[in-house]
Amino acid sequence: QVQLTVKNTVGYIEFYNPAHNALPASMLTKLSQLIVKAGSDPSIAVLVIQSGGDRTFCAGASFEELKAISTPDEGAEFFEGFADVINALRCCPKLTIARVQGKAVGGAVGIAAATYYCLSSQFASIKLSELTIGIGPFVVAPAIERKIGLAAFSQLSLDATTFYSAEWAQNKGLYSSVYENNDELDKAVFTLAQNLANYNPEALTALKQILWKDTENWDDLLQERAAISGKLVLSPFTKEALKRFQK
Repeated sequence: QVQLTVKNTVGYIEFYNPAHNALPASMLTKLSQLIVKAGSDPSIAVLVIQSGGDRTFCAGASFEELKAISTPDEGAEFFEGFADVINALRCCPKLTIARVQGKAVGGAVGIAAATYYCLSSQFASIKLSELTIGIGPFVVAPAIERKIGLAAFSQLSLDATTFYSAEWAQNKGLYSSVYENNDELDKAVFTLAQNLANYNPEALTALKQILWKDTENWDDLLQERAAISGKLVLSPFTKEALKRFQK
């Protein structure tokens, strides 16, 4: 489920899937739609992206749906779901905050990187595991590289079996702050959102345009990257790897 609630001019978009908050296509579509909706809602000044549960922010793509892909077009369409979420965040006129309370894997790291501020708990380790199943973090690469730099992105991508700590992610610039528990995290998210909501919205919109400078080609770029992943997911290597991961 994905839902939008508004409290004190702050919009909260929360997604929840009992399977470690993995994102099937339907949830990706709903998530991007609600980001666009919140962006045009005059009652919302700041937008928070969060997930339900305590220890997993998002496990990335739904493996069950990856296994079901049978054509390159189906594959491209699935990965375009992550592209749409990242582009929705990029184009959203409101400042966006990610509340990352637990582990973030694959596409989830890209979603976090596409927000302006990312606050986390100490349990919010990150991993780009795509190479372990024969694909790569192609769609999320522009957002992550933009946030943490090419060297750190390369390390994450190639060391695809390792979870990197929340402190590592903070040192690389993905997380702005790391908190000991969810209560402290929630207080920090609330305080930050309220502070940002008091700023001049016209100034924030102008700042947003500066911060996303030179990303105007991302609509096409991320679609091209989705097509690459859509083909690779059909490779014998990936088909066999997905079977192993489901055992």
